Amino acid sequence: MFHLVLFQPEIPANTGNIIRLCANTGARLHLIHPLGFEMDDRRLRRAGLDYHEYAEVAQHTDFDAFMRDVRPPRLFGLSTRGRRSLFEVTFAPGDAFLLGPETRGLPPELREALGENLLRLPMKSQSRSLNLANTAAVVIYEAWRQNGFE
Repeated sequence: MFHLVLFQPEIPANTGNIIRLCANTGARLHLIHPLGFEMDDRRLRRAGLDYHEYAEVAQHTDFDAFMRDVRPPRLFGLSTRGRRSLFEVTFAPGDAFLLGPETRGLPPELREALGENLLRLPMKSQSRSLNLANTAAVVIYEAWRQNGFE
């Protein structure tokens, strides 16, 4: 199992789409507070359709609480400022993938702490970033593919 970790997500539809992604891939979703929406937001529910009951979703008061409660063997962050492509890494079950808020990405102190585990998705040079849910889908499917879709 992999962990998708959304650090202070802001857009309910993105989180709803990621809930659906987790329900279909078996990844566990972790939401780090504060959230930019309420968990009963209709946009979150609509984007997740009826997949909420099939996804494991945990909420954590802050990043330290997540690390203390989950203790992932490895933590990778995704950022346009990543030092290497996620396609250069071999992933293992239990790995966690940290994605920042839609409007500002991961804070500098988290990016710095991740070091070589700060990854990026290849994009054309003039591109700014991908949608949060799209990034989550790419990383989870790549990690799952590497592990034989087990």
